[in-house]
Amino acid sequence: MRRKILTEEHDRLLAEERSLLGDLQLTLARHEAEPEDQKVLERSVRQLDEMFLLVVAGEFNSGKSAFINALLGDRLLEEGVTPTTTRIHTITHGPHVTQEADAEGIQNVKAPIELLREVEIVDTPGTNALDREHEAITQRFIPRSDLVLFVTSADRAFTESERAFIEKIRSWGKKLVFVINKADLLRTEDERLQIERFVVENAERLLGFSPDIFSVSARMALEARLAGQNDGALMKESRFPALEKYLKETLDQSERVRLKLLNPLGVGLSLADKYRTATQERLDILADDISALDSIEHQLDHYCEDLSHEFSFRLTDVDNVLHDMEKRGHEFLDETVRIGRIFDLIKKTRVKEEFERKVVADAPARIEEKVDGIIDWMVQSELRQWQTLNQYLAERRAHHAGRVIGNLGNFDNDRKQLLDTIGRAAQKTADTYEPNAEAARLADSVQNAVAGLAVVEVGAVGLGATVAILASTTLVDVTGILAAGFVAAMGLFILPARRARAKSELSKSISALDSRLRGALKEQFDHESERSLLRIREAVAPYTRFVRAERDRFLAMREQIDDVKSKMQGLRQRLEKL
Repeated sequence: MRRKILTEEHDRLLAEERSLLGDLQLTLARHEAEPEDQKVLERSVRQLDEMFLLVVAGEFNSGKSAFINALLGDRLLEEGVTPTTTRIHTITHGPHVTQEADAEGIQNVKAPIELLREVEIVDTPGTNALDREHEAITQRFIPRSDLVLFVTSADRAFTESERAFIEKIRSWGKKLVFVINKADLLRTEDERLQIERFVVENAERLLGFSPDIFSVSARMALEARLAGQNDGALMKESRFPALEKYLKETLDQSERVRLKLLNPLGVGLSLADKYRTATQERLDILADDISALDSIEHQLDHYCEDLSHEFSFRLTDVDNVLHDMEKRGHEFLDETVRIGRIFDLIKKTRVKEEFERKVVADAPARIEEKVDGIIDWMVQSELRQWQTLNQYLAERRAHHAGRVIGNLGNFDNDRKQLLDTIGRAAQKTADTYEPNAEAARLADSVQNAVAGLAVVEVGAVGLGATVAILASTTLVDVTGILAAGFVAAMGLFILPARRARAKSELSKSISALDSRLRGALKEQFDHESERSLLRIREAVAPYTRFVRAERDRFLAMREQIDDVKSKMQGLRQRLEKL
């Protein structure tokens, strides 16, 4: 910006604007916004030190080149009915008329025309004839522009390609003026008014406000200029003087300063809106992710509750087997410890065998069956929980697919990769889970726990054999109660008391065995439950850490954007009042 036209107030506003745009630059860079957007903002900041930039856009054959030639009063640009402007032209002041292409293919034109001392003009290729390279360069000039003159033709005003291009222009918050060229093709004043109404209505619908519109004949204006008839009938008929008056007022020093300061703010606010929306979109995703994590924890809580409830129910089956054995034991003692079998009681081995056959019976096998059922149930429960987790993560991977707005670092990719990784880990765990091996491991743990509680050395035998040994060793001791000498000495009066004592000892021993089994199973159940929960939480932990860290990051970004946006809006209001 030319320093000579700045007042002290302008200087203060310029310094404030530089600071705010710098804050926005830091915020976008810190959060890895799209590189092209960062470049656009950087160029807009540099624009504050550049000349006023007037960009002329429109479809090919709308007469853009003729319009610029009429505005400058010389045939500087080639005109034609085909897309003659295949390059972007920049037109600046110079001592002589020269044309030279730069490394990017931009045609730089210089001419000794007074208007160009304060204004640089850019002529863009037709909006419907842009190749990708020219479109990229054109999009680079639009955010830098201080004023856009959009030239449309009276014989085909406001085409679809023009509409799409205008949306891009307005997305940067640029001041836009419509020029309806080739007005000489319209036969009556009513036709001109009808075309202008059509353009106004479409512009209002598209832009949300009624823009300034001028109908002109650039061809007639240039002919008048070249003939030296600036005030003649031909110039008046071209309707060009009204547009020139508007531009003269718009391009005076104070208005140029105002627009020059407003336009980078427009770019900044456009980017702030874009990344505020993108940030909120990611916060919405993360809010759903946090809900998903809470849901996983809720599922795990229910998993534990269901396990505990079902485990207690299954333990009752083991208790019932032991209670049945206790009942048979009492019946056995009533049958055996009596006077009619006094001589059988002396034969301890025979009593022991009969006890094992009638009392212990199939109890060890039934207990082993019940315990195996508990083990299989625990193994299957853990497998189902892994499968449920995998299914849930698959839903999370699909959720929000394609919804994210813009680019903010590696958030979207990192989140997807993380969910994929956790999902693959859960799937692999479920696929490679070997219920038989897990059940065998758990059965060994339970057996060892029961054996470790036993008074006798049971060695490497199964759970059922361990129970049988514990039962017969502990319980049969109470039945070997009488020897011949003892009976002879004590007589028959001892039997009822001895039988009652034997029943009591039997109940205590079965209760002790029940307690051992319950304790061993409960210990293994608690251990396996904690182990299962730990494995699942460890699998989900990277996702949890990512979600919470990214939420904090985007909350900070949203706060920073809101702060700088609010300040930029306040500055824009002050600039608009200048």
